[in-house]
Amino acid sequence: MAAVRAQQSEPVVPPPADASGSQSQVPAEPGAEAPGQKPTPAIRVTTQTVPLTITVSDKKHNFVTDLTQNDFRVLENGVPQDIRFFSSETDLPLRIAVLIDTSNSIRPRLQFEQDAAIDFLNRVIRPIKDEAFLMTFDNEPQIIQDYTDDVGVLSDAIRDQRAGGGTALNDAIYLASEKLADAPLPKGPDKDVRRVIVLISDGNDNLSDHAPSDAIEAVIRSGAALYAISTNTDWITLDQGDTPQKYEYTDGDKVLLKFSDQTGGRTFFPYRVEDLGESFVQIGTELRSQYFIAYTPTAPPDGKYRKIEVQVDRKNLIVRTRRGYYATAPSAEGSSGH
Repeated sequence: MAAVRAQQSEPVVPPPADASGSQSQVPAEPGAEAPGQKPTPAIRVTTQTVPLTITVSDKKHNFVTDLTQNDFRVLENGVPQDIRFFSSETDLPLRIAVLIDTSNSIRPRLQFEQDAAIDFLNRVIRPIKDEAFLMTFDNEPQIIQDYTDDVGVLSDAIRDQRAGGGTALNDAIYLASEKLADAPLPKGPDKDVRRVIVLISDGNDNLSDHAPSDAIEAVIRSGAALYAISTNTDWITLDQGDTPQKYEYTDGDKVLLKFSDQTGGRTFFPYRVEDLGESFVQIGTELRSQYFIAYTPTAPPDGKYRKIEVQVDRKNLIVRTRRGYYATAPSAEGSSGH
């Protein structure tokens, strides 16, 4: 693609509350405003900004971190958009939802899940700066440990879990997204955080009240990206030496891939716990090797889903971000949403 030079205008700091594409200072859903955000009724908001977190890598999965604003082009429903804010510094505080499948179907792999979750948290959580909460799901989702930066507390809670019951995967993602949308924000003037769901599951669901599309919409509205760790080993064959090979995706694998693809995350398929190291290093590095872009849509809010495409002017690069957002209409008062 030919280089597209984004029009330069005065930068607009994107809204800290969520990344759903809602109006700046206007929550995407009633009651979803950022905690601690003070009302400013005298200010009427007329500009909508859509913030995007973008990962760029080459064919060998190496992260590309030297791009500039002029290297990017953003299209909404196929229409080019003006980039209003750009940053390659995205070392933001993390707010992480760790979702562990404790249904009967993963009983043989529960220790794998526990080791995976603890390994990830030890690699990624920075005390004081980052926070995570733990949710398990079988017949229904349950928050086991609320937001904390103490990996020891989280690890103990993870170790205490036992498997049994059905699987309410979609309900768990939906509930976790709602909790992430209302995540505790950092002290001080900078309230931006990076919202992440880490899902450790085989991807099967047999009890949820919510459909997969409901769960995906909830993740998008919360502004989170979903990273999935598959516990499914149906694809493993050992007749080619010591290195397992994947020959097809299971139905559960496809579910996990859909969740991550639609929200700008990734799905990993480790076999042994020892294989998790590289996957978790990649997740942690990716969360701190991304670009942050905000643009003002050319079309007014209408409440509908809009497709987003991000392009770069360098060849053979892979660009990942969420596939779209819901263009929430302005509040009736037209004020700051409080």
